[in-house]
Amino acid sequence: MDEHADFTPPRWLRNAHIQSILASVGPRRALARSRAGAMLRASRDEILDCGEGIRLHGQYAEASAEPRGLAVLIHGWHGHTGSAYLLAAAAELHARGFSVFRLHLRDHGPSSYLNRGLFNSVRLPEVVNAVARIAEVHPHPRLFLGGFSLGGNFALRVALAAPGVGIALDRVVAICPVLDPAHTMAVLGRSPLYHGYFLRKWKRAMREKLRHFPEYDFGAELEKLQNLEEMNRFFVPRYTDFSDSRAYLAAYALTGERLATLTVPCHLVTSADDPVIPVADLDRIARPAALEIELSPHGGHCGFIRDWRLRGWAEQRMATIFCQASESPYGETPRNRS
Repeated sequence: MDEHADFTPPRWLRNAHIQSILASVGPRRALARSRAGAMLRASRDEILDCGEGIRLHGQYAEASAEPRGLAVLIHGWHGHTGSAYLLAAAAELHARGFSVFRLHLRDHGPSSYLNRGLFNSVRLPEVVNAVARIAEVHPHPRLFLGGFSLGGNFALRVALAAPGVGIALDRVVAICPVLDPAHTMAVLGRSPLYHGYFLRKWKRAMREKLRHFPEYDFGAELEKLQNLEEMNRFFVPRYTDFSDSRAYLAAYALTGERLATLTVPCHLVTSADDPVIPVADLDRIARPAALEIELSPHGGHCGFIRDWRLRGWAEQRMATIFCQASESPYGETPRNRS
Protein backbone atom coordinates (compact mmCIF):
# COMPACT_ATOMS: atom_id res chain seq x y z
CA MET A 1 0.00 0.00 0.00
CA ASP A 2 1.34 3.43 -0.90
CA GLU A 3 2.23 5.80 1.91
CA HIS A 4 1.29 9.46 1.51
CA ALA A 5 4.42 11.56 1.55
CA ASP A 6 4.48 14.30 4.17
CA PHE A 7 4.82 17.18 1.72
CA THR A 8 2.30 20.01 1.72
CA PRO A 9 3.44 23.12 -0.17
CA PRO A 10 1.65 26.46 0.18
CA ARG A 11 -1.25 26.94 -2.24
CA TRP A 12 0.69 29.20 -4.58
CA LEU A 13 3.29 26.43 -5.01
CA ARG A 14 0.91 23.56 -5.77
CA ASN A 15 0.96 23.88 -9.55
CA ALA A 16 2.82 20.89 -11.00
CA HIS A 17 4.52 22.91 -13.73
CA ILE A 18 5.72 25.58 -11.33
CA GLN A 19 7.16 22.84 -9.12
CA SER A 20 8.85 21.12 -12.07
CA ILE A 21 10.33 24.30 -13.51
CA LEU A 22 11.55 25.59 -10.16
CA ALA A 23 13.36 22.28 -9.60
CA SER A 24 16.23 23.31 -11.86
CA VAL A 25 15.93 26.96 -12.90
CA GLY A 26 18.79 29.41 -12.41
CA PRO A 27 17.63 31.02 -9.15
CA ARG A 28 17.25 27.69 -7.38
CA ARG A 29 20.56 26.50 -8.80
CA ALA A 30 22.28 29.62 -7.43
CA LEU A 31 20.66 29.17 -4.03
CA ALA A 32 21.48 25.47 -3.95
CA ARG A 33 25.09 26.22 -4.85
CA SER A 34 25.30 28.80 -2.09
CA ARG A 35 23.90 26.36 0.47
CA ALA A 36 26.25 23.63 -0.78
CA GLY A 37 29.41 25.62 -0.05
CA ALA A 38 30.94 23.19 2.46
CA MET A 39 30.19 20.17 0.29
CA LEU A 40 31.59 21.87 -2.83
CA ARG A 41 34.77 22.93 -1.04
CA ALA A 42 35.29 19.31 -0.02
CA SER A 43 34.59 17.95 -3.54
CA ARG A 44 37.22 16.70 -5.93
CA ASP A 45 36.94 15.30 -9.44
CA GLU A 46 37.54 11.61 -10.03
CA ILE A 47 37.65 9.37 -13.09
CA LEU A 48 36.39 5.84 -12.43
CA ASP A 49 37.69 2.76 -14.22
CA CYS A 50 34.51 0.81 -14.92
CA GLY A 51 36.15 -2.04 -16.82
CA GLU A 52 36.54 -2.80 -20.54
CA GLY A 53 38.11 0.61 -21.10
CA ILE A 54 35.00 2.47 -19.91
CA ARG A 55 35.51 5.52 -17.70
CA LEU A 56 32.94 7.59 -15.84
CA HIS A 57 33.39 10.91 -14.11
CA GLY A 58 32.20 12.05 -10.72
CA GLN A 59 32.90 14.27 -7.73
CA TYR A 60 33.64 13.02 -4.24
CA ALA A 61 33.17 15.00 -1.03
CA GLU A 62 34.33 13.32 2.16
CA ALA A 63 32.39 13.89 5.36
CA SER A 64 33.98 16.45 7.67
CA ALA A 65 33.67 14.19 10.72
CA GLU A 66 33.11 10.48 11.35
CA PRO A 67 30.82 9.62 8.41
CA ARG A 68 27.40 8.02 8.69
CA GLY A 69 28.16 6.36 5.36
CA LEU A 70 28.75 7.04 1.69
CA ALA A 71 25.88 8.28 -0.50
CA VAL A 72 26.19 7.94 -4.29
CA LEU A 73 23.87 10.26 -6.22
CA ILE A 74 22.80 10.06 -9.89
CA HIS A 75 21.27 12.97 -11.82
CA GLY A 76 18.46 12.84 -14.38
CA TRP A 77 18.55 12.73 -18.19
CA HIS A 78 20.83 15.52 -19.42
CA GLY A 79 21.28 16.74 -15.89
CA HIS A 80 24.68 16.88 -14.21
CA THR A 81 26.37 17.06 -10.82
CA GLY A 82 25.66 20.79 -10.69
CA SER A 83 21.92 20.44 -11.27
CA ALA A 84 19.99 22.22 -8.52
CA TYR A 85 18.19 19.13 -7.21
CA LEU A 86 21.42 17.14 -7.04
CA LEU A 87 23.37 19.95 -5.38
CA ALA A 88 20.57 20.34 -2.84
CA ALA A 89 20.56 16.61 -2.04
CA ALA A 90 24.34 16.40 -1.84
CA ALA A 91 24.53 19.44 0.44
CA GLU A 92 21.83 18.10 2.76
CA LEU A 93 23.49 14.70 3.01
CA HIS A 94 26.96 16.17 3.55
CA ALA A 95 25.62 18.47 6.27
CA ARG A 96 24.09 15.44 8.01
CA GLY A 97 27.40 13.60 8.10
CA PHE A 98 27.54 11.59 4.87
CA SER A 99 30.38 11.43 2.40
CA VAL A 100 28.88 12.07 -1.05
CA PHE A 101 29.83 10.92 -4.53
CA ARG A 102 27.96 12.69 -7.36
CA LEU A 103 28.22 10.39 -10.38
CA HIS A 104 27.93 11.47 -14.00
CA LEU A 105 26.30 9.07 -16.41
CA ARG A 106 28.22 8.64 -19.66
CA ASP A 107 28.27 11.78 -21.85
CA HIS A 108 26.76 13.95 -19.11
CA GLY A 109 28.45 16.94 -17.57
CA PRO A 110 32.06 17.28 -18.78
CA SER A 111 32.46 13.58 -19.61
CA SER A 112 31.72 13.39 -23.35
CA TYR A 113 35.41 12.87 -24.16
CA LEU A 114 35.90 9.84 -21.89
CA ASN A 115 34.26 7.13 -24.04
CA ARG A 116 33.78 6.88 -27.77
CA GLY A 117 30.47 5.03 -27.56
CA LEU A 118 27.32 7.12 -27.12
CA PHE A 119 25.26 7.17 -23.94
CA ASN A 120 22.07 5.19 -23.83
CA SER A 121 19.87 4.25 -20.89
CA VAL A 122 20.49 0.52 -21.23
CA ARG A 123 24.16 0.91 -20.32
CA LEU A 124 23.50 -0.38 -16.82
CA PRO A 125 26.64 -2.56 -16.30
CA GLU A 126 28.98 0.45 -16.37
CA VAL A 127 26.88 2.23 -13.73
CA VAL A 128 26.82 -0.90 -11.56
CA ASN A 129 30.60 -1.15 -11.96
CA ALA A 130 30.97 2.54 -11.13
CA VAL A 131 29.07 2.12 -7.86
CA ALA A 132 31.19 -0.92 -7.01
CA ARG A 133 34.36 1.01 -7.82
CA ILE A 134 33.29 3.99 -5.71
CA ALA A 135 32.65 1.68 -2.75
CA GLU A 136 36.06 0.06 -3.27
CA VAL A 137 38.01 3.32 -3.55
CA HIS A 138 36.11 5.02 -0.72
CA PRO A 139 35.27 2.29 1.81
CA HIS A 140 32.62 3.28 4.35
CA PRO A 141 30.65 1.19 6.84
CA ARG A 142 27.41 1.98 4.96
CA LEU A 143 26.61 2.52 1.28
CA PHE A 144 23.56 4.40 0.00
CA LEU A 145 22.32 5.22 -3.48
CA GLY A 146 19.99 8.01 -4.59
CA GLY A 147 18.74 9.04 -8.01
CA PHE A 148 16.41 11.51 -9.65
CA SER A 149 14.19 10.85 -12.69
CA LEU A 150 16.29 8.74 -15.10
CA GLY A 151 18.89 8.57 -12.34
CA GLY A 152 16.19 7.11 -10.10
CA ASN A 153 15.48 4.50 -12.76
CA PHE A 154 19.19 3.63 -12.84
CA ALA A 155 19.32 3.52 -9.04
CA LEU A 156 16.52 0.96 -8.83
CA ARG A 157 18.13 -1.17 -11.54
CA VAL A 158 21.47 -0.99 -9.71
CA ALA A 159 19.62 -2.18 -6.60
CA LEU A 160 18.33 -5.17 -8.55
CA ALA A 161 21.83 -6.05 -9.74
CA ALA A 162 23.73 -5.26 -6.53
CA PRO A 163 23.36 -8.57 -4.61
CA GLY A 164 24.57 -10.55 -7.64
CA VAL A 165 27.81 -8.58 -7.93
CA GLY A 166 28.57 -8.19 -4.24
CA ILE A 167 27.58 -4.54 -3.75
CA ALA A 168 26.29 -4.17 -0.17
CA LEU A 169 23.75 -1.38 -0.58
CA ASP A 170 22.04 -0.37 2.65
CA ARG A 171 19.25 1.72 1.15
CA VAL A 172 18.18 3.25 -2.17
CA VAL A 173 15.98 6.30 -2.72
CA ALA A 174 14.57 7.03 -6.18
CA ILE A 175 12.91 10.43 -6.61
CA CYS A 176 10.34 10.53 -9.46
CA PRO A 177 12.02 7.65 -11.33
CA VAL A 178 11.16 6.92 -14.96
CA LEU A 179 8.92 3.83 -14.83
CA ASP A 180 7.70 3.33 -18.39
CA PRO A 181 10.08 5.14 -20.78
CA ALA A 182 7.76 4.74 -23.78
CA HIS A 183 4.90 6.33 -21.83
CA THR A 184 7.16 9.17 -20.66
CA MET A 185 8.38 9.80 -24.22
CA ALA A 186 4.78 9.97 -25.41
CA VAL A 187 3.94 12.46 -22.66
CA LEU A 188 6.96 14.59 -23.53
CA GLY A 189 5.94 14.53 -27.19
CA ARG A 190 2.61 16.15 -26.29
CA SER A 191 4.15 18.92 -24.20
CA PRO A 192 5.83 21.79 -26.08
CA LEU A 193 7.44 23.02 -22.85
CA TYR A 194 9.13 19.80 -21.75
CA HIS A 195 9.63 18.44 -25.24
CA GLY A 196 11.55 21.50 -26.35
CA TYR A 197 13.65 21.47 -23.19
CA PHE A 198 14.82 17.88 -23.59
CA LEU A 199 15.23 18.12 -27.36
CA ARG A 200 17.56 21.11 -27.00
CA LYS A 201 19.58 19.34 -24.31
CA TRP A 202 19.88 16.10 -26.28
CA LYS A 203 20.99 17.90 -29.43
CA ARG A 204 23.50 19.94 -27.46
CA ALA A 205 24.96 16.73 -26.00
CA MET A 206 25.23 15.18 -29.47
CA ARG A 207 27.07 18.25 -30.81
CA GLU A 208 29.46 18.03 -27.88
CA LYS A 209 30.08 14.36 -28.66
CA LEU A 210 30.87 15.26 -32.26
CA ARG A 211 33.37 17.85 -31.06
CA HIS A 212 35.38 15.12 -29.32
CA PHE A 213 34.73 12.37 -31.89
CA PRO A 214 34.38 14.10 -35.28
CA GLU A 215 34.60 10.76 -37.07
CA TYR A 216 30.91 10.24 -36.26
CA ASP A 217 28.89 11.10 -39.34
CA PHE A 218 25.56 12.16 -37.87
CA GLY A 219 26.21 15.91 -37.75
CA ALA A 220 24.21 16.89 -40.83
CA GLU A 221 21.35 14.53 -39.97
CA LEU A 222 21.21 15.79 -36.39
CA GLU A 223 20.25 19.27 -37.52
CA LYS A 224 17.31 17.89 -39.51
CA LEU A 225 15.74 15.97 -36.62
CA GLN A 226 12.74 17.88 -35.30
CA ASN A 227 11.51 15.96 -32.27
CA LEU A 228 12.37 13.29 -29.72
CA GLU A 229 10.64 10.56 -31.71
CA GLU A 230 12.78 11.32 -34.75
CA MET A 231 15.89 11.39 -32.56
CA ASN A 232 15.09 7.94 -31.19
CA ARG A 233 14.26 6.58 -34.65
CA PHE A 234 17.61 7.78 -35.95
CA PHE A 235 19.98 6.99 -33.08
CA VAL A 236 18.57 3.75 -31.64
CA PRO A 237 19.08 1.41 -34.63
CA ARG A 238 22.43 2.97 -35.52
CA TYR A 239 24.08 3.35 -32.11
CA THR A 240 22.49 0.79 -29.78
CA ASP A 241 21.95 -2.96 -29.88
CA PHE A 242 18.24 -2.48 -30.56
CA SER A 243 16.53 -2.47 -33.94
CA ASP A 244 13.90 0.09 -32.98
CA SER A 245 13.02 2.55 -30.26
CA ARG A 246 10.14 0.46 -28.94
CA ALA A 247 12.46 -2.39 -27.98
CA TYR A 248 15.04 0.04 -26.61
CA LEU A 249 12.59 1.88 -24.36
CA ALA A 250 11.13 -1.40 -23.08
CA ALA A 251 14.62 -2.59 -22.15
CA TYR A 252 14.93 -0.19 -19.23
CA ALA A 253 11.29 -0.05 -18.17
CA LEU A 254 10.51 -0.85 -14.52
CA THR A 255 6.93 -1.92 -15.19
CA GLY A 256 5.65 -5.50 -15.16
CA GLU A 257 7.69 -7.87 -13.01
CA ARG A 258 10.99 -5.99 -13.39
CA LEU A 259 11.16 -5.08 -9.68
CA ALA A 260 9.68 -8.33 -8.37
CA THR A 261 13.02 -9.77 -7.27
CA LEU A 262 14.17 -6.62 -5.47
CA THR A 263 15.78 -7.39 -2.11
CA VAL A 264 17.74 -4.20 -1.35
CA PRO A 265 15.51 -1.86 0.71
CA CYS A 266 14.28 0.87 -1.65
CA HIS A 267 12.07 3.94 -1.36
CA LEU A 268 10.31 5.25 -4.43
CA VAL A 269 9.25 8.85 -3.78
CA THR A 270 7.06 10.53 -6.37
CA SER A 271 4.11 12.86 -6.90
CA ALA A 272 0.64 12.26 -8.27
CA ASP A 273 0.85 15.41 -10.39
CA ASP A 274 4.21 14.66 -12.04
CA PRO A 275 3.81 16.01 -15.61
CA VAL A 276 6.60 13.81 -16.97
CA ILE A 277 6.14 10.47 -15.15
CA PRO A 278 2.42 9.52 -15.25
CA VAL A 279 1.23 8.40 -11.83
CA ALA A 280 -0.79 5.62 -13.51
CA ASP A 281 2.51 3.86 -14.22
CA LEU A 282 2.77 3.07 -10.49
CA ASP A 283 -0.12 0.64 -10.92
CA ARG A 284 1.96 -1.40 -13.35
CA ILE A 285 5.02 -2.11 -11.23
CA ALA A 286 5.67 -5.06 -8.93
CA ARG A 287 5.46 -4.42 -5.17
CA PRO A 288 8.05 -6.59 -3.42
CA ALA A 289 8.48 -6.28 0.34
CA ALA A 290 11.75 -4.39 -0.15
CA LEU A 291 10.03 -1.54 -2.00
CA GLU A 292 8.21 1.28 -0.22
CA ILE A 293 6.33 3.86 -2.28
CA GLU A 294 5.72 7.37 -0.99
CA LEU A 295 3.21 9.29 -3.08
CA SER A 296 2.56 13.00 -2.63
CA PRO A 297 -0.44 14.76 -4.20
CA HIS A 298 1.88 17.63 -5.17
CA GLY A 299 5.52 18.08 -6.12
CA GLY A 300 5.67 18.02 -9.92
CA HIS A 301 8.70 16.33 -11.46
CA CYS A 302 11.60 16.31 -8.98
CA GLY A 303 10.30 19.58 -7.57
CA PHE A 304 8.90 19.30 -4.03
CA ILE A 305 9.71 22.97 -3.42
CA ARG A 306 8.62 23.96 0.10
CA ASP A 307 8.66 27.76 0.17
CA TRP A 308 9.61 31.06 -1.46
CA ARG A 309 13.25 30.44 -0.53
CA LEU A 310 13.15 27.49 -2.96
CA ARG A 311 14.12 24.97 -0.33
CA GLY A 312 13.22 21.41 -1.22
CA TRP A 313 11.52 18.60 0.65
CA ALA A 314 12.85 15.70 -1.46
CA GLU A 315 16.48 16.13 -0.41
CA GLN A 316 15.40 16.27 3.23
CA ARG A 317 13.33 13.12 2.83
CA MET A 318 16.22 11.31 1.16
CA ALA A 319 18.61 12.35 3.93
CA THR A 320 16.14 11.30 6.63
CA ILE A 321 15.71 7.86 5.05
CA PHE A 322 19.48 7.41 4.81
CA CYS A 323 19.98 8.62 8.39
CA GLN A 324 17.38 6.16 9.69
CA ALA A 325 18.95 3.35 7.68
CA SER A 326 22.41 4.20 9.00
CA GLU A 327 21.11 3.45 12.49
CA SER A 328 19.33 0.19 11.55
CA PRO A 329 20.74 -3.32 11.12
CA TYR A 330 21.92 -3.96 7.55
CA GLY A 331 19.33 -5.65 5.36
CA GLU A 332 16.25 -4.45 7.24
CA THR A 333 13.56 -3.75 4.66
CA PRO A 334 11.32 -0.68 4.76
CA ARG A 335 8.24 -2.70 5.66
CA ASN A 336 9.64 -4.87 8.41
CA ARG A 337 11.03 -2.19 10.70
CA SER A 338 9.70 -2.50 14.24
